[in-house]
Amino acid sequence: MLAPQRQQVILAQVRRAGGVRVADLVAELGVSDMTIRRDLEVLAERGLVIKVHGGATAPPSGVADEPGFAAKAERQRTEKARLAEAAAAHVNPGSAIALSAGTTTVRLAQRLIEVPGLTVVTNSIPVADVFYRSGRPDQTVVLTGGTRTPSDALVGPIAVASLRDLHVDQLFLGVHGLSVDAGLTTPNLLEAETNRALIAATRRLVVLADHTKWETLGIASICPLSAVDLLITDAAPPVDVSELTAVEMTA
Repeated sequence: MLAPQRQQVILAQVRRAGGVRVADLVAELGVSDMTIRRDLEVLAERGLVIKVHGGATAPPSGVADEPGFAAKAERQRTEKARLAEAAAAHVNPGSAIALSAGTTTVRLAQRLIEVPGLTVVTNSIPVADVFYRSGRPDQTVVLTGGTRTPSDALVGPIAVASLRDLHVDQLFLGVHGLSVDAGLTTPNLLEAETNRALIAATRRLVVLADHTKWETLGIASICPLSAVDLLITDAAPPVDVSELTAVEMTA
């Protein structure tokens, strides 16, 4: 396969899934790591992709651009499944947890439907639906009220008020992007406020973020990386964050 053909294949995958990993492209296309990196460099120079640690992502429309839930659900499906599996290992029967909105946390919810005695607080309609449809009768699900966003999160003053007097053992938070300077970010101002209310209600903050989220910026910061107790990700962060938070890698 010639370089232009290879680059078209790569670009098609980025547009379909939102991002690609070098290791996956090497295996799929049967070329070297260096060849794939050169292809990504060419595409990045043309403004068609953004190079990130271990791969590339689609260029964002802007820091306030918020893709819908269905579109995000198709991105990094394998990585999200691995993150969910790793996160589920941290959940004990009979505990109280919170799950933020997001496609990765929906995957986690699917992993937790058989955990006995679980109490789940969430501002995610799809997360609540997973437990309502398939959960155990001894599980309790608390769904906040609020205004619905394109990513099926419930946000705003009603959501914040409903979280004010709650206390959970752990919060599993999905994010739009993260960086050392900006911390955790989201493209929705009201969702940032609601996520801060979720953080205030928890004893332990666990963030789930695949490699495409690094250096992706949303318009609003949620909290600094130093507020995170554990970051579960699928690849080593592009910078050393060991002094800010603990990191668990799935691959």
